[in-house]
This record gives sequence, C-alpha cells and structure tokens, in this order.
Amino acid sequence: MAPLLLGALLTGPDAVTVRIVEVEAYSGGGDDAASHAHRGRTDRNAAMFGPVGHLYAYRSYGIHTCLNIVCHAECGAGGVLLRAGVVVSDEDAARRGRRHLSAGHLASGPGRLGTTLGFPVAASGSELLESGLLQVPREPWGPVARGPRIGISRATERPWRFWVADHPAVTRYRPGRRLTSS
Repeated sequence: MAPLLLGALLTGPDAVTVRIVEVEAYSGGGDDAASHAHRGRTDRNAAMFGPVGHLYAYRSYGIHTCLNIVCHAECGAGGVLLRAGVVVSDEDAARRGRRHLSAGHLASGPGRLGTTLGFPVAASGSELLESGLLQVPREPWGPVARGPRIGISRATERPWRFWVADHPAVTRYRPGRRLTSS
C-alpha cells in the first residue's frame, strides 16, 4: 500500500490539503523492531491495530506530530508514515506562523508535514477514506523510487521508504552511523 499513497491528497481539520510525495512503511506483527506496534497494543499505538484507512498520530520527541495511515493485513497492525508532501490548498493556513519556510519546504519531513496539516494527536484513530479526507490515486503520482527507511535506529535495512523520484520535498538520504559499545 505504501507506494500507492504517493500522490494521495490528505486534508487536515482546517481544510489545508497536502499531496503526499514520500512515505515509509511499518509492519506490526512483531517482526519489525522499528514499528510502534512491534511490542503489541498500547493506549498510544491502538490506532495501528484498528481499521485500515484511519489516522495514527503520535508525538515525536515530545515536539512534532507525525502522521500515519493505518495499513495492514486483516487482524494485523501496521501503518505508513507520511514523510513529505506539497501543499496544494490554503498555503497561508498551512504556514502556521512559519514564515521562514519556503512553500516547497512547508511539508518536507514528517514533523513539518504534521504541523502543516494540523491534526492533533487526539485525532489518532480518525477515519480518513470514507470521509474523503484521504483521496488515494489509482496509480502513484510520478515515477516511484525505493530505498531504506531513515530516521530510525532499528530495522534500517528494509527498503520500505518510497518517494516520487527527484521531487524536491523528499528527504535526502544520509546513512546513519552505528553506535558501538566501548
């Protein structure tokens, strides 16, 4: 499902709409140590075990709200992190006081994208598909590139990050360094 979300339109609670250009998939069956659902259901991650097409929102480092679309097999858990997008409606509202950012960088990166759309963490579990807040295209929007997930320390080798090739809002890959114990 992750690459099919490229080009999807997601509308936030105050009508700001973003076209998704980068995503990252996370499974929940215990085999993906980087997934919030890896260790089972909690109050925080309950949405990842819920219906497909719903929102899973969480606070990253106590600062940024990150957004996921719940996607998993029946009776499973998992989601697709929305990593980057482009504002397609109401740029003034999308700014949310961030006048220093160019239009192309308002939703580049999961934290900025969350701020741009304005979903609060309390919206986690909200239905997106039937309400029309999430409109998924029949085919990905543009040529799709694939590579390892980034910004995590576990299960980094999985090529579960997908993006619209050569799009300027996509996160540049910078390989992390492994910490060794001394």
